[in-house]
Amino acid sequence: MSEHEQGHIIEYATLIKVWATLLVLTGALVVSSRLSSGAAVWAMLSVTPLKAGLVFYFFMHVKYETIVLKTMLFVALSTLVVFIGMLFFDIAWRP
Repeated sequence: MSEHEQGHIIEYATLIKVWATLLVLTGALVVSSRLSSGAAVWAMLSVTPLKAGLVFYFFMHVKYETIVLKTMLFVALSTLVVFIGMLFFDIAWRP
């Protein structure tokens, strides 16, 4: 069997490091939510995409995909960010 037929095997040490990082980032979100609502919002807007990126990259095996798929994923997520940003501006400047 070739490597492509077997799938990608990630070492347990790497998976445990990513899992521990996700736990630390979750702890940071919990701590920021205890501080103030403003800190919680900014922490969620910055840390949550980082956590999602780690999950995509390692657990969903995007790390091993071709540049074409990575580019398409980047364009789709960038478009989502632009539309969410436009929504925030619309809500913030509504009379």
